[in-house]
Amino acid sequence: MTRLDVLIDQLRSARIYTEAILAETPQADWFRMPPGGVSHVAWQVGHLAIAEYRLGLERIRGRRDDDPALLPDPFLEVFGRGSVPAPDPTAYPPAREIRAVFDAVHGRTMAELAGLTDSALDEPPEVAHRLCATKLQILGWCARHEMVHSGQIALLRRQLGSEPLW
Repeated sequence: MTRLDVLIDQLRSARIYTEAILAETPQADWFRMPPGGVSHVAWQVGHLAIAEYRLGLERIRGRRDDDPALLPDPFLEVFGRGSVPAPDPTAYPPAREIRAVFDAVHGRTMAELAGLTDSALDEPPEVAHRLCATKLQILGWCARHEMVHSGQIALLRRQLGSEPLW
């Protein structure tokens, strides 16, 4: 197994875990913030889409002309780094659109990574990252970042009254 194979497996495993949690999270709860809470599922999923784009695509191969079609305009503003989750669902795209972008970004990332060479993993990212000096580190962080937010989604669903999954 190559280093790239390991990274692709980590990304795939993180997504399988996230999808398992989302499958057991009613969409009616996506915009609910638990009492005293600071986030909701919709923001977490939208943020994961933005993060995977930034880490798995933009920092690996740079920006492309067709990238805006992958991420509609409001996504960077409402889900990007530094955005603050709002309890008002009308401040966001509908849950189905957020989920569609989440799925599309992941599909594109996995398709493009399949053509990456192992030697490219040692290159610096196309866009600098404060924690990662190489594309290898960027992709490893992408998988770990998704797991961090999957944990937050799992906690949110429990705080909203759902039973534990495992």
